[in-house]
Amino acid sequence: MQITITLISKGQDISPSDMLERRKPLDLLFPLKGGASKEVGVRKEGMTAAQRLRAAVNLTADAVKAVSLTAMEALREGAAFIGIVGEQDELIDPFNHLDAPIWARDPPAELLKLAYSYCEELTMREAGNFYHSFKYLPDEQRFAMCAVYAFCRRADDIADGDWQDRFPGSQGEMDPEAVAYREQLESLQNKDTILQEDLYLEKITQLFFFRKKLSTCYSETSSTDPVFLALKDTVKRYNIPRSVFDDLITGMEDDLYNNRYRTFDELYVYCYRVASVVGLMCIEIYGYEDPRTRKFAESWGIFMQLTNVLRDVGEDIQRNRVYLPLDELEANGITEPELNGDVVLNTAWEPYIHHYAKRARTYLEEAKQLLPLLPRRTRYSPAAMIAFYDKILKQIERQQGDVFTKRVKLNKFQKLTLAAAVYLRHRFIPGWLNPVWTGLSKIGLLPDV
Repeated sequence: MQITITLISKGQDISPSDMLERRKPLDLLFPLKGGASKEVGVRKEGMTAAQRLRAAVNLTADAVKAVSLTAMEALREGAAFIGIVGEQDELIDPFNHLDAPIWARDPPAELLKLAYSYCEELTMREAGNFYHSFKYLPDEQRFAMCAVYAFCRRADDIADGDWQDRFPGSQGEMDPEAVAYREQLESLQNKDTILQEDLYLEKITQLFFFRKKLSTCYSETSSTDPVFLALKDTVKRYNIPRSVFDDLITGMEDDLYNNRYRTFDELYVYCYRVASVVGLMCIEIYGYEDPRTRKFAESWGIFMQLTNVLRDVGEDIQRNRVYLPLDELEANGITEPELNGDVVLNTAWEPYIHHYAKRARTYLEEAKQLLPLLPRRTRYSPAAMIAFYDKILKQIERQQGDVFTKRVKLNKFQKLTLAAAVYLRHRFIPGWLNPVWTGLSKIGLLPDV
């Protein structure tokens, strides 16, 4: 549907129909009503040189040091006494003292359980919204979701935080493999980093070895990183393709080279890499049969990331990042300097926010179509996440786009009540009561999901 309302900018009538377009097809995706893809990701024969380079990163057993059998047996015997929480309540890698990147053989069940416990503790500490949305899943699926989240969290912490990832036995930034990968990637990117050189070298090297660890999930080797140990088991149980994990790391690499997006098309590809692929990971754990599930999972990720982009405008500009499409801002007479918070005084800002939210909700409507395609026992999990982000988006609109005064987020009571309501609907309420639920949701008494 074309938007026909006009915005006022610099004394002129400007139609936003062109600047608030939904995603148009590039080589990667094609539009459903809300832009979800026909074929998620890029077919092998259509891979670019950069994608082939990234996909070729592997960790082979004969090229690295392995944990000795003696050390493994000692770990196994002491597994019950190894803790993941320190005296200062900090999260501790239970295998941090190992000086080898892989196990000598498949680690025993006790150590795999320890790895899953590490991922769950990390999830509970770092992702209240997400953990509330899947804590009622059966144990096996809950652990798998925690492993997926831990992978995503650590990748983001490398690219956008101060997490110091480790790869035992590597030579760090001067490691020959890491240097060769970086140089090839830079030649294919054909653009400079936006970071200071030393910080860039640190992060691109860590992301390279992060890919190395990922490769162990699809080979005979097993990483001594608890996140990848748990992830490997999850990947095997649910047959999750490597491409979605590789794409997420690519999205993290994008943040080392880009801090501005000119068009919505450019932003969409970034949103796909850092959010839609997470939805594609999750649906393999939830279970599905209808191939449309993948398309709607993509839209689910786009909706959530568009909401994140809007919520974080103030924080991002402080880090010299602008994810809102620049052509849209310019067409509305909104300048970058205003994004320090002065933009709320611009008469075009609130109308732009409403139109931005309207576009995001077209992806929300597609995300909702994902739910009936999932098993009843798991659909509450994505439904809860959708409900959380829908409420955040509504709150931003109620605040007239003021995402600068304070961070828009849900409190613990809101998370618990939303999660409980969604769980009740999707696990226990019969389908014939859906019209009643829908009616109550329209007047704001229940979540509309």
